[in-house]
Amino acid sequence: MAEEKLPTRAQDFSEWYNQLVVKAQLADYAPVRGCMIVRPYGWALWENVQQALDRRFKATGHQNVAFPLLIPRSFIDKEKHHVEGFSPELAVVTIGGGEELAEPLVIRPTSETIIGHMWSKWIQSYRDLPVLMNQWNSVVRWELRTKLFLRTLEFYWQEGHTAHATREEAEAETRQMLDIYADFAVNDAAIPVIPGKKSDAEKFAGADVTYSIEAMMGDGKALQSGTSHFLGQNFDQACNWPPWLSTSTRGASCSIAGQHRGGSPQG
Repeated sequence: MAEEKLPTRAQDFSEWYNQLVVKAQLADYAPVRGCMIVRPYGWALWENVQQALDRRFKATGHQNVAFPLLIPRSFIDKEKHHVEGFSPELAVVTIGGGEELAEPLVIRPTSETIIGHMWSKWIQSYRDLPVLMNQWNSVVRWELRTKLFLRTLEFYWQEGHTAHATREEAEAETRQMLDIYADFAVNDAAIPVIPGKKSDAEKFAGADVTYSIEAMMGDGKALQSGTSHFLGQNFDQACNWPPWLSTSTRGASCSIAGQHRGGSPQG
């Protein structure tokens, strides 16, 4: 029986990508709509991404931590700009142990609110700064249109969160992390990227400024491949001594560049 051929990128780039990921055994579709199962080869690629970035993060003084998957709904609600940006994407737990919870719990879409809550206890003055944290985890956002690795309901990433004594230090951290992402993309992943600043309509919910690196996919569309946010003092009003905040995130992506077997680089 002849092997089923992939469509060319020129014929149907989206379907070419979907079939490539599945046939290469990088990932497969999960029983839950919008979720994926990362297979061993795909997870090995993710481990390589983690190692290359983690080495860079630690070289700049960041330490790895782990915050809970579940966040009290009140933490999300009190951040007006944050909840406006994330409400349509939230997955909320209302029953635990067979009983209705006194307060609903949100499956983290990102960790700013719970980290800010803990920093209000840990940061008492400028002497406690800077704080440079990073965590490797998965988050859940209730996406309506999904694609393996590029946009799924649950996805793996890292999120770095830092607090600083001055605005200048926080802004410098934001730009430094963008440079680290770009360096990784070009020198480790061999993906050309364009760094830049997001428009107000595109920036992260609650951020003053969002920077990103954008890669060009084979169909000519841009793919956001990493973001770094300057949060100002938008998430720290509960702190005894409000610091300036920065956060950075990156999602793994694959097949930015690819060539159909027997075809030209243009598909």
